[in-house]
Formats: sequence, structure tokens, C-alpha cells
Amino acid sequence: MAGVRVVDLGVFVAGPSTAAVLADWGAEVVKVEPPFGDPFRHMVSIGPDGVNPPFELDNRGKRSIGLDLSTDGGRGVLERLLGEADVLSSNLRLGTLEGLGLHPDALVERHPRLVVATMNGFGDRGPDRDRPSYDMGGFWARSGLAAMHTVDGAEPPILRGATGDHHSAMSLVAGICAALYARDRTGRGGHVGTSLLRNGLWGLGQDAAFLMRTGLEMGSGGGRRAAPNPVYNPYRTADGRWLWLLGLQPDRHWPLVAVALDRPEWLADERFVDLPSRRQHGPALVALMDEVFATRTLAEWAQVLEEAGVWWEPVLTLAEALDDPQTRASGVRVEVGADGGPVPSVASPVDFDGHTPVAGGTVPTYGQHTAEVLSELGYDEAEVDALRAAGAVT
Repeated sequence: MAGVRVVDLGVFVAGPSTAAVLADWGAEVVKVEPPFGDPFRHMVSIGPDGVNPPFELDNRGKRSIGLDLSTDGGRGVLERLLGEADVLSSNLRLGTLEGLGLHPDALVERHPRLVVATMNGFGDRGPDRDRPSYDMGGFWARSGLAAMHTVDGAEPPILRGATGDHHSAMSLVAGICAALYARDRTGRGGHVGTSLLRNGLWGLGQDAAFLMRTGLEMGSGGGRRAAPNPVYNPYRTADGRWLWLLGLQPDRHWPLVAVALDRPEWLADERFVDLPSRRQHGPALVALMDEVFATRTLAEWAQVLEEAGVWWEPVLTLAEALDDPQTRASGVRVEVGADGGPVPSVASPVDFDGHTPVAGGTVPTYGQHTAEVLSELGYDEAEVDALRAAGAVT
């Protein structure tokens, strides 16, 4: 993305993380922040230096300017920025953009080569287009994802922070790349948009498509003890750890599992002899397998399952996952520039020719590059002083 200029008009996570991926890939990103900065700057503060790793993750490699878009001067600066930009990325609601004179259609009319990329909770159409949301709302609760992950009778599970934001951001990154490709052929930019709701339903796409096509739900509410396919299920080991069997093709994987568990007689048991029987008697089979898995530790089962050719994975803690040799080899860990030297962070999830890209610049402080960017836009010192005096820039 070298040579692509991006204006990041985003707050919290979904919008800024979209621009962060583009920065990782080489784009030049200017982060436009309101007075006092992106609110997410102030959400986390660790240690005497006030470290904010979540903010660092989604804002590395950018330059920051402070603009008050409620002022004529602030809007004027933004217009100059957009006049030289390739992409505007924003997760402000459409009504907010309209109120600032930044409706995507109007922006493309004023800047015909500009790609306007928007993200919000529920999309740009419909009665809830301006309803406020975070990923716990549009992506998780409203999409059906939370309900489909809730075991019957249990409380809905809580989504980990920014999970839906980051997945939705990758959708918008893909849309931006497609729009830039189209612009290369047509000479004109356009509007590409997505929402937390749409990405939640895309994540639940198999279930949604099944329901839409057949009128039936693919049941999932009974939890692991009621698994319709017991060889595609988690089990607890003697040391209290968990492993996950990956026998998605039951007729292929079931004999390997039965042998690995030293229960070859299960293969002739009429309750488990074929897939329909195992589905019918799934809870009974899960209970029997629970008893066997509880007899050995995770390390012991790892050796047994590997030797038997069973597909499986350990259920790791996050600390274990980050320290996993495969994780390290895959390029997940990167070093990111910061005041005081490089700090470890998480790579965005796409490699190019075996190389894991990461933004070259540091995480900006609020308004760190205001003067620099204004100078590049042609403002002289007197004009900058006037903008500051009017409160248009900080």
C-alpha cells in the first residue's frame, strides 16, 4: 500500500484498526482526532507511564492531528487533507458524517478519486442506521451470535474486547482494496461500507443460510455433553486441562479415536456403529469418552493422539498461545516503534511473500503531527497560529 494516503476519521477500535492494517501494509495514515483526542486513548492506563496497549495496537504507524470539525477552520483543514488523500476511513455514524457535511456521496462529488470507507453498527440503511453500538451490540448480541453460543439454560457468553471490531475491520480493508482497484480502472473513487451487524451475520453465515434455505435451525444449544458429533468436541484431561477433538468427518475419524482411547469394542457397539447411531446416542458416547479422557494428563494424551493420527488441538491459555512455537514461527509477534524503544505487539493477519508487514512509525501522541501536516498542506505559520487561536486545530 506504499503511496496510498489515508485519512483516519475513526474513534475507539473498528475504524482505527482498519487504518492500522493499511498502515501495516505501507499506507501513509493521518489520524484526525477531536479535541482532547480519540476517547480510546483514555480508556486504559497501565503503570506510571500510562501504557495503553489496546490503543497502541490500532494506532501504530500513524500521524496524529487534532481538529475541531465543528469549526469552519477545522473542516477546511479536513477538506485539504481529503483533496490529497486516496482513502477516508471512518466509523462515525452516517448521521454524524452528514451533520459535518461529510456524507459519502457528497465527498466523492467534491473529491472524485476519493474512496470513502465507512463502518458503523447497523449499516447506512434502515431504521437503526444511526443507532449507537459497539461490537458487543451489533456484532455479538444483535446478530444472533451470542444466542447461538449460549448453552440452553445458561447465561449468554461475553465477547472478548474488540473481537468483532477487528474482524469487521478486515472486511472494510478488503473493501478498500477492491475500491482502489476499481479506481485504477475507472479513475473514480466511491463509497464502500460495512457494519458490525453484517459481519456478525457473516460469521454466523452457515447457520443463517441453513435457516433461510430450509426454515430450520442447526441446533447448538445443548453444550458439549449433547454434542451431535462426539469426535468434534472438547474433553477434560486428568490434570484439569482441555483438548479439542477435530473429527469433523466422523466416519473417517471415529475409528482412529476409538482405537486411541483403547476402546475398539465401541466400533461394534450398535449405539455407535454408524453416524446416525452416534448422533442418536451422542450424550451417552460423550459421557463414556469423558471417563476415558479423565484417566490421563494432557501431555500423555498428546502423545497418544499424535501416534494414533487423531486430529486434535490443546485448549491453550492466551499466554500459552503467545508462547507457542508455532505462534512464534507464524509471525504473530512483531516489534512496534514506541517512545523509549520497540515494544511487542500483535501482527495484522496477512503476510506478503512470506513477510509479515508492520507499520514503521511509532504510536502518535495526540496532535503530535498537527504542525507538520498543516505545513505539508500549504499552511504558513501565521495561518497555523490563526487556526490554533480559533480552536480549529490542536
